[in-house]
Amino acid sequence: MFLFEILFFTCIISIAILLFKLKSYKLNADSFLKQFLNLQSQSTTDRTTYEDREQILHQTISGLRGILSEEQKIVKNKEIELKDKESELLKGIAEVQKNLDEEIETRRKTLSQKKSSEVRLGHIAETLAPFLDQFDFDPENCSFLGKPIDYISFDDDAVTLIEVKSGNSQLSSKQRNIRDLVKNNKVNWKEIRIK
Repeated sequence: MFLFEILFFTCIISIAILLFKLKSYKLNADSFLKQFLNLQSQSTTDRTTYEDREQILHQTISGLRGILSEEQKIVKNKEIELKDKESELLKGIAEVQKNLDEEIETRRKTLSQKKSSEVRLGHIAETLAPFLDQFDFDPENCSFLGKPIDYISFDDDAVTLIEVKSGNSQLSSKQRNIRDLVKNNKVNWKEIRIK
């Protein structure tokens, strides 16, 4: 009987421990259930927040695509406009170049005509020089050479080489050389007899 009482007492203590553990498990299960429900609620909230954010991002991306499309259209229009302006400018440059070439040709012809008229005027001045007031020599004593010196005057006391110039014309290099030879007294006399 004593053994029975010990066994009975051990059973009661085991049942009490089991009840205590069951109560503890029940508290833990309730706590776990609450945590699970909280997590599920938070997950639903997070999912809703995520879906809201995802929707906002999709709207933003769609808006940005629209803006990008509009900007690309604007850029293409500007590109076409710039190509048109470039074409117009190139045509303008070609026209200005053509006008410049024509003007250069006109000026070249004018300059050539001016030089030609100056040469003709010079020839006329050379021919008429003995009859002008500025000519200090007796025309009867002068002989026309033309090149490289216009006249030579044979006066009683001197022989003079005369070059007639008009306007701003200058002596040629050959004429300058002849002038320098005369100034340096490098003029010679040579008599040639032909039999």
